[in-house]
Amino acid sequence: MTDVEILRYAAFSEHESGGNPAGVVLAAAGLSDDEMLGIAADVGYSETAFRTEDRGDGVHRVRYFSPLAEVPFCGHATIGAAVALADRHGPGTYVFVTNAGEVPVGVDEHRRATLTSVGARVADLPGDDLAALLGALRWAPEDLDAALPPRVAYAGAYHPIVAAATRERLAALDYDVPALKALMTDRGWTTVQLVWRESETRFDVRNPFPVGGVYEDPATGAAAAALGGYLRDLWLVPGDAVVEVSQGADMGRPGHLTVALTPGEAGVRVSGTAVPITG
Repeated sequence: MTDVEILRYAAFSEHESGGNPAGVVLAAAGLSDDEMLGIAADVGYSETAFRTEDRGDGVHRVRYFSPLAEVPFCGHATIGAAVALADRHGPGTYVFVTNAGEVPVGVDEHRRATLTSVGARVADLPGDDLAALLGALRWAPEDLDAALPPRVAYAGAYHPIVAAATRERLAALDYDVPALKALMTDRGWTTVQLVWRESETRFDVRNPFPVGGVYEDPATGAAAAALGGYLRDLWLVPGDAVVEVSQGADMGRPGHLTVALTPGEAGVRVSGTAVPITG
């Protein structure tokens, strides 16, 4: 393998010490799957984005690898890769052809990017799966917010959404890593979206990610898009809501994601800023 330029961006933050760090490889056309996986493992972030093809007219084939496996879609690495392209080619709209489908991303002159996910959908979380999930999380049924029923949501990747009744319950994250990883692998879940509702349109969230080789994801754009679809489909927010999501503070990497719902649009818009990591 020849030398590969690996860029690093912090997504969903205006500071490189916040948000979620992502690796970005803009020239990955000649890399094999094993080489991309090896680079992602060496980088050590929850995901690295690889642009494997420039199809012209702002359309790019992009793949995402965690340190352990390829994932179909990753929001924070999408934001990071789009801002990296804008840093080189200027603001505008870039269309990423991902394993989950086409994801347009608009980037402005302030490094703020907005992705529009593939169509979001929501399914029931079977009782046996919920019991296993709560057991792996070491949560009790009384820890749940009854106003936000557990579901599995999709907007490019699958995420169970489980709402805590208190901020204290969300803060005390201490899960059984082997048990949760095995359950997530068996069910095809990418992360678990744990949420606490501060107000109608403000949420604190945390995302265990043992299947990706990291304990917790600091800012998760794919899960934020799934959360938007969940809130819309269950009529928990207005159809044109703008939802503010805070993530990463419990890890010392505070990040902020804006989730916007547009009436008549199947996808969910997720916005945030990305900045280069120089240190």
